[in-house]
Amino acid sequence: MIQKIGTIAIVFSCLIVFLAANSCKKTDEFSMYYDYYPLKQGHYNIYSVHEVIVDQQVNVRDTFDYFIKTLVGDTITDNSGRQAKQFERYYSANANGPWTIHDVWTAIKYDGKAELVEENNRVIKLVFAPSEDDEWNMNAYNTLEPLECYYSSIHQSYSLGGNTYASTVTVEQEDFSSYIDSRRKYEVYARGVGLVHKYFRDFIINNGNPNNVKKGHLLEMRLISYGEE
Repeated sequence: MIQKIGTIAIVFSCLIVFLAANSCKKTDEFSMYYDYYPLKQGHYNIYSVHEVIVDQQVNVRDTFDYFIKTLVGDTITDNSGRQAKQFERYYSANANGPWTIHDVWTAIKYDGKAELVEENNRVIKLVFAPSEDDEWNMNAYNTLEPLECYYSSIHQSYSLGGNTYASTVTVEQEDFSSYIDSRRKYEVYARGVGLVHKYFRDFIINNGNPNNVKKGHLLEMRLISYGEE
C-alpha cells in the first residue's frame, strides 16, 4: 500500500512539473510576443503586389501587379543545425490562384530573433520582445551592406485595405532622401498573422525630384487574406 501511494505521488509530481514547464513556455511565448512571426505549419498569407522597375538609360519602365502566397511548410534542419521551417512562396495572376511555386526559403525564431533566409541571404526581420529601445542590423548574418532597423510603432492598431489589425509593430528599415537618392523601406507585422504590409523603394533620382526616377525598384505587398490549410 505504501509503495502504491509512493508511485502515485511520483507520477503526480511529474505531472505537475510537466504542466508547469508547458505553462511557462506558453507564458514566455506570450510575453515575448513571438506570435508577430507565426511559424505554425500550414499558416498562409496572401498579398496583392505592386512592382515597378525603372531604368532610363535603356528606356525601361515596367509595372507589374500580381499576387504572392506564403506558406509555412515542413520542419527542417538549417545550415546551422537548428530546427527551422520551410517558407514557401507562390505567385499567381489572381488572388484565388492557381498558384505556382517560386521560392522555398527558410524561417526560424531563435535566440530572441526572427530570421528569414531570402535569396540566400539570412536577414533578421524582428527582435523579441519588441521595444522602442531595440536597434539591430538586419544584414548582420550576411555580406550585404548594414541596414539598421528599429521599431517606430509597437502594439498599435493598423488599418489596411478595409481590415484593421488590433496589435502590430512597424519595423523601420530605411528612410533616406538626397539630391540623387530616394529610399524608403518598412514592414508591418500583426500578432497571429505575420507580415501585413511591406513597402520597399530604392530609387536613383534626377535633380532631387523623387518623381523623376533615373533608375530603381519599387515593391509593395499588402495582405488581403490569411489562414491555415
